[in-house]
Amino acid sequence: MNKKIIVVIGAGSIGQAIVRRIGADKHILLADLNETNADKASVVLSEAGFVVSTTTVDVSSRQSVLLMIKVALELGDIVGLIHTAGVSPSQASPETILKVDLYGTAIVLEEFGKVIFQGGSGVVIASQSGHRLEPLSIEQNKALATTPTEELLSLPFLQLDKIKDSLHSYQLSKRGNSLRVMAEAVRWGKRGARINTISPGIIITPLAKDELNGPRGDGYRKMIDSCAVGRAGTPDEVGNVANLLMGQDGAFITGSDFLMDGGVTAEYWYGESSQK
Repeated sequence: MNKKIIVVIGAGSIGQAIVRRIGADKHILLADLNETNADKASVVLSEAGFVVSTTTVDVSSRQSVLLMIKVALELGDIVGLIHTAGVSPSQASPETILKVDLYGTAIVLEEFGKVIFQGGSGVVIASQSGHRLEPLSIEQNKALATTPTEELLSLPFLQLDKIKDSLHSYQLSKRGNSLRVMAEAVRWGKRGARINTISPGIIITPLAKDELNGPRGDGYRKMIDSCAVGRAGTPDEVGNVANLLMGQDGAFITGSDFLMDGGVTAEYWYGESSQK
């Protein structure tokens, strides 16, 4: 019997929190752009009793993604995908965000959809930011969901002269992630597999700390203070949702997006200070 493999793309705290809940009897392949990040996460998980291998990947490169998948298939059957890799508005330019967060995710979904094992499942970490974007047209939604991957960045409304700033490109990318997953769920379903997105709010991770200490820090703190829950979230709370979505209790859920942000989006659209 082949080993059951879970591929974690992005070796950060959210990916680790998720795999701790679902990876006890699986072989985990940790893939990260930074080899050091993957190695550090591997040590932590290995010392906690998990079986772990590592590799590097650049999700914005199809060749790199295919090489990662080749490594995974040499280990066994891919039964799980946890895709957490991405860059934030304070970390990158609009062009880089679109290439990594939108195009890179489309590559991952497409290529894993060809190899995911029957009964397998996956989660893509999107963001509450996708829910703060003004409504797109039906045509734009369909384009983000179904445009062939290699044509995705050529869409007219994704051209840099139409993008306001890095935050706008991030919002478009994360909206695109959830739409792309909805469309890909149809194809994954033909292999007997499921795929969903989770759209977290402010989760305390190194990326979130970059944002809190960056030019949008005051806005982030205001979101935390004004939301219904009144605090930021933790990677373990994201892990709880992913555990549902990737396990048997979530076997009827696919092509869905789960917003978990402590009420930040509710406040943004319908709260007392909202001007929407």
